[in-house]
Amino acid sequence: MRLWSLHPRHLDRQGLTGCWREALLAQAVLAGRTRGYRSHPQLERLRAQSDPLAAIGAYLDAVAVEATARGYRFDRTRIDHAPNVEAPATRIPVTDGQLALEWRHLLAKLELRSPDLHHRLRQLSGPEPHPLFTVVPGPVEPWEREPA
Repeated sequence: MRLWSLHPRHLDRQGLTGCWREALLAQAVLAGRTRGYRSHPQLERLRAQSDPLAAIGAYLDAVAVEATARGYRFDRTRIDHAPNVEAPATRIPVTDGQLALEWRHLLAKLELRSPDLHHRLRQLSGPEPHPLFTVVPGPVEPWEREPA
């Protein structure tokens, strides 16, 4: 399971659809609808929130917004707790070290499967975070398993 801290606009088609599926799985785990992946370290930062289902709902919503911008139709009715405009989800801190690790990991994937996007992203000064996250200084997050 990979819940990217990177903005969904950085993901290629495969990455975006995979992110949607994996975030839906995370939602099912947090809602108690599945027994698999319950102890997955990627879920720690969501469980630490006062309302984990609202947090994953906000995460999924941002992925769906990006999908819509690209002309894809992700089924938003699958989001258990869609974000509330009047009371948006609290932003979750993510370290710049974590963001840098994920950026390197994504670029390595894109170099092989989406060379054109890889080239465009390499021109950027760095990644933007997913809208749910706010960047703070620090090393790779303790819950991260180094990508293979």
